[in-house]
Amino acid sequence: MGLGVLEDRFLSEVPGTTKYFDDPERPQFAAEHGVEGLKCDTSGPVPIILVPQPSDDPNDPLNWPLWKRDLVTFILSMVAIFATCLGPILAANTLTLGLYYVTSFAKIADLTGWYLLGVGVGAFIFVPSGRIWGKRHLFVGGTLLLVVTAAWGGASQGEHNYRSMVAARVFQGIATAPFESLVNAAVGDLYCVHQRGIRMAFTNLAVFGGAFFTPILVGKITNTIGWWWTFYFVAIFCGVCFPIVFLFCPETAYRRDTALNLDMLFKENPEMPGADVTGTAQDVEKSASSNGGDSVTRTDGEPSRSTEVNGIVNSPEPVSTQSATKPKAKFRQSLALFNGRKTDETFWKLLLRPLPLFLQPAFFWACLIQGLMIGWTVFIGVIMAQFFIATPLWWGEVKTGYAYTAAFIGAILGFAIAGALSDWSARAMTKWNKGIYEPEFRIALVIPQLIVGCAGLYGFGTTIDGMLVEKYHYAVPLAFFCLEVAGMVIGAVASSLYIVDAYRDLAIEGFTCMIIFKNIFSFALTLKAFDWLVASNTHAEPLFNIIASIQVAVCALSIPMYVFGKRIRSFFHRHDLLETFKVR
Repeated sequence: MGLGVLEDRFLSEVPGTTKYFDDPERPQFAAEHGVEGLKCDTSGPVPIILVPQPSDDPNDPLNWPLWKRDLVTFILSMVAIFATCLGPILAANTLTLGLYYVTSFAKIADLTGWYLLGVGVGAFIFVPSGRIWGKRHLFVGGTLLLVVTAAWGGASQGEHNYRSMVAARVFQGIATAPFESLVNAAVGDLYCVHQRGIRMAFTNLAVFGGAFFTPILVGKITNTIGWWWTFYFVAIFCGVCFPIVFLFCPETAYRRDTALNLDMLFKENPEMPGADVTGTAQDVEKSASSNGGDSVTRTDGEPSRSTEVNGIVNSPEPVSTQSATKPKAKFRQSLALFNGRKTDETFWKLLLRPLPLFLQPAFFWACLIQGLMIGWTVFIGVIMAQFFIATPLWWGEVKTGYAYTAAFIGAILGFAIAGALSDWSARAMTKWNKGIYEPEFRIALVIPQLIVGCAGLYGFGTTIDGMLVEKYHYAVPLAFFCLEVAGMVIGAVASSLYIVDAYRDLAIEGFTCMIIFKNIFSFALTLKAFDWLVASNTHAEPLFNIIASIQVAVCALSIPMYVFGKRIRSFFHRHDLLETFKVR
């Protein structure tokens, strides 16, 4: 029993449990392992083994120059900012749109819900499409749809065009889905493990931070030139981005031979000794053969000399099953929206695959930890205008938008806390556990989520009511809103890291589950937000006491998840849910 994690009684080696120095998420330094036949990054002071191993194909994204990969990541992140900003784009305009469409606050709140529903449905369909045919067609098509639907939203003027705005919001959500669900996956396509950290942080900040920064600008735009220009600006910026995405974002998905995915070989065959990054070319060859893959061969049948390109060293006898004899794709060829299937699996199996995972305790726990806090954040955004636009503050759109500065600061604070604690806590607990790393160590991040996030929920409800009777300055509830958002981000990081570490081969399906859950849950909350507020006589404290208590109970579920997590991993490794439901 390592640090409270119960040992399994059936498997001696449970997938996910590793010695820290064999952890695929950790940079593997050449000095620590034999590197015969493995390609290394020598751009830094210490050579690092590349995981996964790039093929010898010049069209493999891992062989592209680093500046090109960073450019693709930057472009996709910028479009992701414009896409996700459509979510809270109405937060500061609740009163304005209510008067404009001559309808209730609840109906205006529903517009955010319809957008979230579109994101959830779109992600459910686009993730399997991206796995089969690649991501380029989704990024290009999504950008074009953002232009059309944002312009559609801006054109939905006139009090009789509410239904037109509802339809525009649904399709805006569908257009956003590729960027919310696949940009992080594209980072996985473009970089080796040791290069992903800062890039993944940047893309996450683009998706989360951009959404919280939006209302700060929207209020001023609405007050100055009209609410419809908030949509028109998104259409214009996405219109500028469309040719850039089309010309400079080639397909990132690549069908790589199994033998090159060093971080997945143990998952495929846990009995294979040396089937990890510590193996030599011969070990990997044996592993690939045992898994039904092609045998590992040199490209010319002869020993090759070490070469270095872009800091990547090809050691003698490089591990490769994909030949460098393939011609490099021309620029015109890179513009194709499709360049072949990336998997032989059927679309319907991939489409339905995430659904059985809701029955698996680990994935359901991750959905609750991440999805509920995101839902409460949306809930606060929906009702916040009710408190700041009326007595005693009588704020307009501009000041109400500025209030979201607290949420933006909270997002930055959450990323800072999660970044500082996630790896430090994993290293420390691994050291205390005599060098054995358990993915359950990631669940420890729920502790700061519980402290920060739940304090934010309890505090916001109490102080926002106090603000109405001039007991508290408006900065006090906004400070608690900041803490709630920070807790949301910490929870999102904790659940994502746990799923990646514990169920690496199901990570994509796991993220799809979380996207579906949090968007459907948030959609449901927007439909009931104002009804609940009215039922409590417009008092937030009793409502938020219930919400915060629910969140405390959800965080408490992390205790049995931590204790029994290893046994759960073992059980579902031996009893595959996907095979049971015939979707694998």
